[in-house]
Amino acid sequence: MSAARSPRSRRRRRSGSSAHDEGNSERWMASYMDMVTVLMCLFIVLYAMSSVDQDKYAALRNSLATGFGMESSQSADTAQGIVVPPELAGTEGLLTTSAGEELDSEQIQELANAEAQRLIALKDKIQGALAAEGYPQAAAYQIDRRGLSVRLVSAETFFVPNSAELTGKAERIVRAIGPVLVDAGMQIAVEGFADVRQPVDPYPTNWELSASRATGVLRVLVEDSGVDAAKISSVGYGDARPVHGSQKLQLNRRVDIVVLSNQREEIREKLPELTG
Repeated sequence: MSAARSPRSRRRRRSGSSAHDEGNSERWMASYMDMVTVLMCLFIVLYAMSSVDQDKYAALRNSLATGFGMESSQSADTAQGIVVPPELAGTEGLLTTSAGEELDSEQIQELANAEAQRLIALKDKIQGALAAEGYPQAAAYQIDRRGLSVRLVSAETFFVPNSAELTGKAERIVRAIGPVLVDAGMQIAVEGFADVRQPVDPYPTNWELSASRATGVLRVLVEDSGVDAAKISSVGYGDARPVHGSQKLQLNRRVDIVVLSNQREEIREKLPELTG
């Protein structure tokens, strides 16, 4: 027979059990505090992610567009992490061209001057390529708020009357221009025009005739010269935009290759109007 347990032993066991229960009852507080801390961190991160600097986001977006090939570039502004076109690398105030950021008049004029110099340099390259092929008088040039217009104008050099077919000489001239446009990597619009006389079949109106002329030049640039098809478009204006009026019909039987400036509107408005 086992000996009876003393009252002191029973009290000691009860007091030990009570202390153990109290220790277990406080364990949930540690887990609760950890959970609250994690939730607080989560909400801080969510708040930080919701606060976006729009100007910095626009600059990053433009930089990524350039870096992934939408804009050609050979250098980067490593201080700010912005990829820039090579001809504007080092230009003072370049980062102010981010969308939505305010520019003062001095910055606008400075960037307009830099863009004008870039377009003039492109014009000189095109003229040099034409001269090398023996066609120094094949094109006229204009720089304005749109960019650089290369005007292919001649009586029978490019198109015979009421026809959209390029002559052999015209194709050689367009092929001479093509490599320069490929290297520029800019957006291009090919614009076709017609004189006021009504066309003959298969063109019911001058709209179709002028559009076909523009498309013919576009195809030579893309298929023969390798211009990126994603960076070029064509449009026909019919006889609605004459250069010299109906007295000089041959000068309105033309195609303009327009190299479009990619600068902001306020910068393009400051571009000087130059012809040559």
